[in-house]
Amino acid sequence: MILQALYEYYQKKDDIAPEGLEKKGIPFIIVIDSLGHFVRLEDTREGEGRGKQAKVFLVPRGENRAGPSAWKVAYLLWDHLGYVLGQARSETNSDKELARKQHESFVNLIQNLPKGIKESSHISPVVKFYENHEEDKVIQSEGFEECVKIAGCNLMFRIEGDFKMPTEDPVIINHSRNFDSAMGESGNEEDGAIEGVEGICSVTGERGPIARKHSRTPINKDTKSLVAIQRNSGYDSYGKEQAYNCSVGKKAEFFYTTALNALLNSEPNRIQFGNDKLVFWAQKSDSIFQKNVKSFFFSSGKKKDDPDQGVADAKSSLQAILSGIPPDELPTRFYILGLSPNSARIAVRYWHQDTIGSFCSHMQQHFQDLEVTAPSFDVCRLSLQYLLGSLIRDRAKPEDLPPHLMGEMMSAVIEGLPYPETMLHQCMRRIRAEHFDDSHPSKYDPEGRIRAAILKAYINRKSRLTNTKNEKEITVALDPDNLNQGYRLGRLFAVLEKIQEDANPGIKATIRDRFYGAASTSPISVFPLILNKLTPHHLSKLKAERPGLQIFDEKWLTEIMAGVPIDWSSHLAMDDQARFAVGYYHQRQALFGSNKDSSGNK
Repeated sequence: MILQALYEYYQKKDDIAPEGLEKKGIPFIIVIDSLGHFVRLEDTREGEGRGKQAKVFLVPRGENRAGPSAWKVAYLLWDHLGYVLGQARSETNSDKELARKQHESFVNLIQNLPKGIKESSHISPVVKFYENHEEDKVIQSEGFEECVKIAGCNLMFRIEGDFKMPTEDPVIINHSRNFDSAMGESGNEEDGAIEGVEGICSVTGERGPIARKHSRTPINKDTKSLVAIQRNSGYDSYGKEQAYNCSVGKKAEFFYTTALNALLNSEPNRIQFGNDKLVFWAQKSDSIFQKNVKSFFFSSGKKKDDPDQGVADAKSSLQAILSGIPPDELPTRFYILGLSPNSARIAVRYWHQDTIGSFCSHMQQHFQDLEVTAPSFDVCRLSLQYLLGSLIRDRAKPEDLPPHLMGEMMSAVIEGLPYPETMLHQCMRRIRAEHFDDSHPSKYDPEGRIRAAILKAYINRKSRLTNTKNEKEITVALDPDNLNQGYRLGRLFAVLEKIQEDANPGIKATIRDRFYGAASTSPISVFPLILNKLTPHHLSKLKAERPGLQIFDEKWLTEIMAGVPIDWSSHLAMDDQARFAVGYYHQRQALFGSNKDSSGNK
């Protein structure tokens, strides 16, 4: 289904590379005159520092090359330094010998072109360039040092006074459509490989040549194939080796790999989070949902950012996008593909396809599950990336997340499934390690609200979909009627901490720093000590120094302790530990939203 969806995307995309060609970033261009003499080296990159981006050109498609015979496979009229100029990547004898063989393959490919192509006004100067042995002039030219700094730097040619590249010549484009001759596929055969195999393509259902290898995709610094089967590895069957086992026609292979590369190179259609990459697209290229949905997945905001910078992906903005989709677009198919690099090939972390209407419905339910009380100055970022970032220390290393968590989160959000238990455990670990800060703007940390929202969403959706204990759902704000032991204990802990803070203004470490982990897991080990020793002392101090606050705090304490007796459990289950955290957060918000003593002072 993935290959078929990418195949269809290629067919409907207008600005995609035609058959036999690909779009490639070429950092440097060798400018030559009509007689093949070197003129200068042009740098196509734009930007500053490490952000420089090479200009993208349409070039003959490059074939996979791997193994000890990879040097035999050269790309037509473009390639890296070793092939184009014979420049070794190091001064070792082995690298020099490899560069020599690569360069020989590149020159032979040009010299063996049909006579009609070699005589073209765009190709003839390139042929003469190598006949004149002009390579050393390029290596000694100004700017070549910058070229060498780029690992595997690609180069191509341009004729002086002509801004049309040789690779754009119609004779080269027509020649490139013939995969066997243009790509030199037979030149990359391993000993014993069988070529010319025909069969039924599993993507199109048509009979034709089957691809032996599938092109690679630059998903990270290295490139991997989405479909790759090694020879003699236990996957051979009925005498079929490598990709003959999955019977994808050469045309379909080109279509789907080109479409995937186009999506990965398209800023509006891709997101990177850690090592994972997410691409998404709609059947309709002009889909309003597709143009706006990236704000649901992606947010660059960090916890110390100016809050105004997060307005673009705040909850209200995302919900406005979902509610503004035209009715005729709701039946349109939408696809999401999550990929991750692996040692042998690309790993598919997530794949889902559904109508835009279904996506919108599940996203809106996701936002509803996440809704939790927050101060007015919190812009409530709710993008998936921002949620996952809250589960990492200082949002520093997304790769520290469990490898399958993003895919599991995507499934939960997009398909309406229960949130992954991994998310619960990861969130609880971060809460125990960090604080839920106060609601005052100068001290407020939105991570507390985000994590409370995550736990609320997890508990409510689990209760709704499994309904094992018929537990009451957690509300958006403080719920005095929620008698769950974990929730009430979290509220109680927040009030006891507030009493301590009121009795000791400016205190740097509270019971939260010392006892939160034990209180949320084994209440019996902590609460008797706090209630019998610490809290009476704090209340006595408040009565003498700040009687208004003492009355205010005791009112909350009485409300929580009244009614159904609290069960001082020896251990709280993980779900109740999550309710403890939400109860604590809710109570803190309520306390600081109405924290005024009898004189009206905070």
